[in-house]
Amino acid sequence: MAAERQNRPTIRQVAAHAGVGFKTVARVVNGEPNVAPATAAKVQKALDELGYVPDESAGSLRRAGGRTRTIGLTISNVANPLAAQIHGGVEAVAMAHNVATFAASLNEDPEAELAHTAAFLRRRVDGLILTAVAASQKYLQRAVDRGTPIVFVDREPVDIHTDRVVVDNAGATKIAIAHLARHGHRRIAHLGDLESIQTARERRRGYLETVRELELHVDEDLLVLDLPDELHAYDATRRLMHSPNPPTAIHSAQNLITIGVVRALRDMGLSRQVALVSFDDIPLGDLLEPAVTVISHDLRRIGQVAAERLFARINGDVSPPRKIVVPTQLLVRGSGEIPAA
Repeated sequence: MAAERQNRPTIRQVAAHAGVGFKTVARVVNGEPNVAPATAAKVQKALDELGYVPDESAGSLRRAGGRTRTIGLTISNVANPLAAQIHGGVEAVAMAHNVATFAASLNEDPEAELAHTAAFLRRRVDGLILTAVAASQKYLQRAVDRGTPIVFVDREPVDIHTDRVVVDNAGATKIAIAHLARHGHRRIAHLGDLESIQTARERRRGYLETVRELELHVDEDLLVLDLPDELHAYDATRRLMHSPNPPTAIHSAQNLITIGVVRALRDMGLSRQVALVSFDDIPLGDLLEPAVTVISHDLRRIGQVAAERLFARINGDVSPPRKIVVPTQLLVRGSGEIPAA
C-alpha cells in the first residue's frame, strides 16, 4: 500500500496526459487566470481521469517513504462528549506513533463530511478515520484504490468496503428492552435520535424486533423518533407521560436524549415510578437517584481500536477489510429495575 501511495499522479503526469505544459496545469489547479477555457477543460478532464489530488500544504511536511506523519479524523458532533471520547482514543494512539491528528466535527452534515475529507486528502494525510454521515461513501473509492488507508468508526460506511470499528447497536438495544420486560413492563417507549443516523436506525430496529418477539404492546405512540437534542427529548417525555395511556418504561437511545428524559421525569415527580434504560452513559449518571441503568460502550476504546487498525494499514497490512465489533455492557444501577406498576 505504501508503494501505491507513492504512485499518486503528479502535475507533470497530468500535463503529459492533457498534452499541455506543466505550468498550464499548475495554473488550472491553483485557479489562476489566463488559461483558455478549452485548455482549462482539457486539463480538468485529465485531472479527473487520473484522479489527481492537489497537495495544498503537506509537501513541506513529507518524510522518508512519502509520509506526512499526519492522519485525518472526522467525528459526528463536537458538542457530544461521546464523540470527544472517540477523538481522545484516536489521539492517544497517534501520539504514540509520533503522528499528528487533524480533526473535524461534522455536526451531522453530509456536505461537511465531503468537504473535510477532501481537505484531508489534499493535505496528503497518511490515513483517515471517519464517521459516516453522508448517505454513501462511494466517493472515497478512488482514494482507497490509490492506497489511502481508511477506517470507519462508530457507524458503518455505505457503498464501500473498508475497515470499520462499531458496536452491535440492534443487539444491545434488544438486551435493554428484554431487561425492562423482565421487570414486568409491557408498554415500553423508545425515544430515538435522528433517523438519518445509521446507529439510530439500528437501535430502532432492535427495539421493534424485541417488542414483537416478546409480544409486548406495539403502539406507534410509544415510538418517538428524530429527537435532535435534550430539549426535544424533554418535551417528548412530558407528552408521553401526559398521554391517556403512558408508558411504564422508557428506552432512551442516545446520551443527550437521556438527559432530557431524566430532567422531564424528575420535574414530573416520576423518577422512581417510570423505569429507564439509556443507550450510552451520561455524566454523573451513576450518582443520580435512582442511578441510571445504561447500555455502556467504551467509545475511547473504539477510537483506540480504529487507530490501531489504521496504523496497521499504514505500516503495510494488506489483509482483507475487517469489521471489528467492540462489546457493550448492561450496567444495572437502579432506574432500569423499577417494576411495572
